[in-house]
Amino acid sequence: MLIPVTFVITYFFSGCNANDAKKSEAKEVTLALEHKPTPFFSSDVSDYYTAIVLNQCMEGLVTLDPKDLTIKPQLAERWQISADKKVYTFTLRKGVYFHEHELFETEEARLLTTADVQASVRFACSKSSNDEGSNAYHLIFKESLEGATEYFEGKAKDITGLSVDKHKVTFKLIHEDPNFLYKLSHVSASINAIEALKSKKLIIGTGPFVFDQYNADSTSLHLMKNTAYYEKDKQGNVLPYLDGITFLFGLNKTDQLAAFNQQQTDMIIGLPPRKITEMLEGKIKDFNSIPPKLIMKDNPLLRTNYYFFNMLDPRFKDPRVRQAFNLAVDKDKIGLDVLKNQYNELGIFGITPPVKRVLKGYDFESIKQHGYQYNPALAQQLLREAGFPNGEGFGNVTLRIGIHEIHEKVAEEFVRQIASNLNINVNIDASSFGIKESDANFGRGDIFASSWTADYLTPETFLMNFYGKTVPVNANKPSFINQARYINPVFDELFSKGHLEQKTTDALTYFNMAEQELMKNPPIIPMWYSGEIQIIYSYLRNLHFNALGYFQFKSVQKEPLTKEEFTKQQNSNR
Repeated sequence: MLIPVTFVITYFFSGCNANDAKKSEAKEVTLALEHKPTPFFSSDVSDYYTAIVLNQCMEGLVTLDPKDLTIKPQLAERWQISADKKVYTFTLRKGVYFHEHELFETEEARLLTTADVQASVRFACSKSSNDEGSNAYHLIFKESLEGATEYFEGKAKDITGLSVDKHKVTFKLIHEDPNFLYKLSHVSASINAIEALKSKKLIIGTGPFVFDQYNADSTSLHLMKNTAYYEKDKQGNVLPYLDGITFLFGLNKTDQLAAFNQQQTDMIIGLPPRKITEMLEGKIKDFNSIPPKLIMKDNPLLRTNYYFFNMLDPRFKDPRVRQAFNLAVDKDKIGLDVLKNQYNELGIFGITPPVKRVLKGYDFESIKQHGYQYNPALAQQLLREAGFPNGEGFGNVTLRIGIHEIHEKVAEEFVRQIASNLNINVNIDASSFGIKESDANFGRGDIFASSWTADYLTPETFLMNFYGKTVPVNANKPSFINQARYINPVFDELFSKGHLEQKTTDALTYFNMAEQELMKNPPIIPMWYSGEIQIIYSYLRNLHFNALGYFQFKSVQKEPLTKEEFTKQQNSNR
């Protein structure tokens, strides 16, 4: 999921030496994230935290509307789809420039062209130094774009399904893909300048914000306004409205809440469980005043928190062992005592979170039939049948987690329950997000805590993490996509059929069957599906919360809300 980076890069742009006094007067937004982004190529981005940051700087041909998650034009002003739905032709906007950087020798060199698009796709479909493909290759182009696989494998000098002509870029697909536009909206499909690709300094985009100065060891990162941004609002005002964005990293939820209450940050995503009642009841006047000082939303997310087994471990080869671990976990207790009811659903379904209003037509009930309710007696029976009566001879298990307040508390309860119900000792090994993900890629651990947020609105984005054909043949090679190294021919066949199916309803049927198979022979323990309490100060306008946790700040304003405006909004919503 996340490619480890151990080097430090600093980017300097014109205008980054603005003095502190000017910044303090500027209209800026500050928010906290649990983990730092990693300064690697945009085509490799697969983690949520890096995506939030880079989505403000990098742009693709299309984008998501954060209000309703529909596809909107971005670097392409329009597109056409052929009658057979396999050829997409995009017409680029004119007059779009990449951010200023010393790489560009002239102003004209910064101008976006179809050559930049073509080079970006070729780069995404090229082998990296470790012979693994980028996230963009696996997520978007592999087995979809004609000639992408041959180009990646070195069997062709170019991608036959990619062509350019003046201001137009054409993608020819092998088969119809109803999610192709959604995939192109992902940050890994961002367009980079040819100069940036050559130098491998890829945090140079066309977006509304520019990297000011970033050091990978820092606890914060500042983005400044792109004063030459091309987009305007409906009234003709140049975007973005904000002068900058500051991201704070490494604060646990308790510290994030303290910073929010002191107005050092403008929003908080998720509350520390122990502080929920205190926050909601203690701030009741701030929520109910007219206009309110604080605005809250309880937002169901397309995000699954789960544990996965390292399938290289011989003990987990037997599905009965993995089923026993699933049955030994009392998720109701975790939800009530640890999460304090701050979740959308508990993990009694599969890997796909049951947000039915978004994933319409997906049969969650059939998956639930193969899910795992708490049943310690059956868990002990299965473990005994697998040759480990009362946990004898199983040995210790290492649970790898990232340093995170909530996940640490959940892990502690998981350890207690496994010891009580299976008589197996689980040791917690907590490390930074980057180190944990690197070790997961290489299988350095027994069980790993993980979470996955949808890249687009289909179960495919969750199920692809267990597609066996992404697992390297050499066990010593990292497995970036399928970290569990789960190989199940039945699942693979059903998933592939769903991926290739042209009719959406039939594709959902195949994905549903694949997920049922996944849960019969589980490489995972679904723990809970996120539903976060999100709170902002009311002066933060046009910030939309959605099921993908996707934030776009180019239209966000920082202006006090008046009583008259609030009353008008309330009346219009009735």
